[in-house]
Amino acid sequence: MNTSLQIAGVLGPVLMALSITEYLNFKIWKDVHSTLVYLNGLVLLVGGLIIVRIHNLWLLNWPVIITFLGWVLVLLGLARMFFPTAKQASQNTASNLLLLTMLILGSFLTLKSYFL
Repeated sequence: MNTSLQIAGVLGPVLMALSITEYLNFKIWKDVHSTLVYLNGLVLLVGGLIIVRIHNLWLLNWPVIITFLGWVLVLLGLARMFFPTAKQASQNTASNLLLLTMLILGSFLTLKSYFL
């Protein structure tokens, strides 16, 4: 459980900051170079692999969120590395819901790790 709290203490605030800043600066992904997309994929892949290697727990409890997010990061990182020239998502209802979900998950993990 200590590992879960430590990872949640980092992942939660990062997800919160990421979701808010992505929403406020969504336009920066409009004309992004494929090299930057590839680099972003590499960072996501490494971060996801670190989480999966340290915390691959599939228990029906709140820490499973961390494991799930780790695997999502791995898959998203690989997708961005294999398809760096793919059209980037535009700001629409689906992308706004994804960012809201990230904010909620980040808030939950932050609350769990720092306050509960």
